[in-house]
Amino acid sequence: MRCQGVCYRAHDPKWAWKPLSGEGAAIHGGRFNPKGMPALYLASSIEGMFAEMGHGFVRRFEPLTVCAYDLDMEDMIDLRTSSARDEAGVALTEMASPWMLDIADSRRPKSWDVAQRLVDNGVAGVLVPSFANGARPDHFNAVLWKWGGKRPHRVTVFDPSGRLPTDQSSWRGEP
Repeated sequence: MRCQGVCYRAHDPKWAWKPLSGEGAAIHGGRFNPKGMPALYLASSIEGMFAEMGHGFVRRFEPLTVCAYDLDMEDMIDLRTSSARDEAGVALTEMASPWMLDIADSRRPKSWDVAQRLVDNGVAGVLVPSFANGARPDHFNAVLWKWGGKRPHRVTVFDPSGRLPTDQSSWRGEP
């Protein structure tokens, strides 16, 4: 499936110079990527992005840098409906597994197995419902495992004025 549109992501400001990086996800792991697997998590709406970043705390956010992204991605699978999940051989219970609790209890999250299976089958990314506390039914995310600056897996950050830093040197010295 081809996925085109605008998505959003909030970054730790210290890492705003690498808005297309999946390195943090690779270091820590995420719902849909085991440690060592880069992933880019993008929300379909600004409201959904804040639900994801709030980690269940409705009005408490650490400082964030918010970016908009333009997507033009092939090899995507939409896992938002039960029929699509059935066709892909993915159960909602696997996707919604308590991945952080699993890690804390030294268990491999089922959602990691879903991600690995899809990547092994050539899937570049998925559209998934948001599992964040406070997320509305219309909130969904794009989780990308293969992306770059060119088609067929193009993702670009919208920064027409060049406001994002190009390296971490903006964090050295005084304001």
